[in-house]
Amino acid sequence: MKQSVLRVAGFGFRSEATLESLVQALDQLIEQYGSVYKYGLINRLAAAHSMLPLVEELGQLRNIEVIAVADAELSTVATLTHSTHSLQARGTGSVAEAVALLAAGPNARLVGPRIISADRQATAALALLEVPEGATE
Repeated sequence: MKQSVLRVAGFGFRSEATLESLVQALDQLIEQYGSVYKYGLINRLAAAHSMLPLVEELGQLRNIEVIAVADAELSTVATLTHSTHSLQARGTGSVAEAVALLAAGPNARLVGPRIISADRQATAALALLEVPEGATE
């Protein structure tokens, strides 16, 4: 059976982050993990519900659907990164990684650890989920 791949970019960011912080993080994520584009472009963005408005702005700018993830679920996901700040603030080693995995669904995997925007205000991570052709994403 042929597979398609769901590609979800998850975001975490400080309250001081701007839309430009997220744009830069997404562009850096694409540059860093460009080799995954043999599967196609990122087709979903994701954020914790409490962080949704800024990511929705990015989704509108890039014409990419946005998925919200429950804040309470962040601590249920094992992440590659173990940021002390993130653990204290959100109960997870990386908000971006947790959000990407939760939004992509069970059996999703991270392409690699999250990246940090140049202004250090935002992080982004990419999760992939292989979806059998004909199945709903």
